[in-house]
Amino acid sequence: MQRLRLKADGRIVELRDGQEFPLAPAMTGPALAVPAVVSAAAVENAPLPAVRDLRRRSRLTQLEFAARLGVPVETIRNWEQGKRAPRGPARALLAVIAHSPETVFAALATESAAI
Repeated sequence: MQRLRLKADGRIVELRDGQEFPLAPAMTGPALAVPAVVSAAAVENAPLPAVRDLRRRSRLTQLEFAARLGVPVETIRNWEQGKRAPRGPARALLAVIAHSPETVFAALATESAAI
């Protein structure tokens, strides 16, 4: 199982044998590619797939998507309705979900089960 960590500066790294390795996406394409090292400013300015599209591709309701991400359902509603935009770590997490939703949801489920 792949273990991912979202760093405070917006980078996403994989944990292996006690070391951190930058996440390198297998998919290509300018809209889906996530750089190996992402600065906080780049995360804020990077194009983000619509949250509604990510949720629908995952075949989840707003309530289920919110529960998996560990955020209130109102947050998901606000993002989808354009009242607010995801920022910082939330943007990075959504970018990774766009790349590999199963990996992210599995990692989040494992983390919440350990708590």
